[in-house]
Amino acid sequence: MANWTQSSRMRKRLPMPQGDKSSYTDKQKRQAEHIEAGYEKKGLSVKTAEARAWATVNKLTGGGNKSGSGRKKG
Repeated sequence: MANWTQSSRMRKRLPMPQGDKSSYTDKQKRQAEHIEAGYEKKGLSVKTAEARAWATVNKLTGGGNKSGSGRKKG
């Protein structure tokens, strides 16, 4: 059983580092821009909209798919 303390739960979460987008195709980048605009239209902050947009693109396409990006198929 984990031993959680009040201070560990109250700590401010640091943002995840934003990765290099060069391994994404032009189509994936366009999708992310379009999805991000939709989230911003719903009232989300630019930062949150961008993070959710890339998460959505990753979910739909499996992440950066340019050859040599280290992704396995299958």
